[in-house]
Amino acid sequence: MSPTANPTATPAAPAARGQSQTIDLADKIRRIEGHWQPRVVAEMNDYQFKVVKVLGDFPWHRHAETDETFLVLDGELRIEHRASPHDEPSVIVLRAGQMAVVPQGVEHRPSAEHEVKMLLIEPRGVVNTGDGAKGERTVANDQWV
Repeated sequence: MSPTANPTATPAAPAARGQSQTIDLADKIRRIEGHWQPRVVAEMNDYQFKVVKVLGDFPWHRHAETDETFLVLDGELRIEHRASPHDEPSVIVLRAGQMAVVPQGVEHRPSAEHEVKMLLIEPRGVVNTGDGAKGERTVANDQWV
């Protein structure tokens, strides 16, 4: 079957989708220009593993249909989260080697005072800025590095 005959195929995805091979996350992150630009490095079933460099504040957003996993590789990430915009936010602080899962529907805002390198794990097709209006930080899906 050709890639165009498969409606779930991603044209930019490598044939192996990052499977059965070593993936050097540090090398992949070095190839990313700019912050808040997640890039896919592998897929497992319907999930994507994305590397990203972040600095500063990301807008408040939520993903109504899915959880989102943050795994910090280098630096310190703050994730403010709240059940609704009227609630006082709680804060998770993640350092290198630590991870957290933000449950579906929970509004959250990652931020980093200094550059953070991390791995995101989320279903294919999730918009990085969540379910609301698209903004300047919204990036196209399925961009591989």
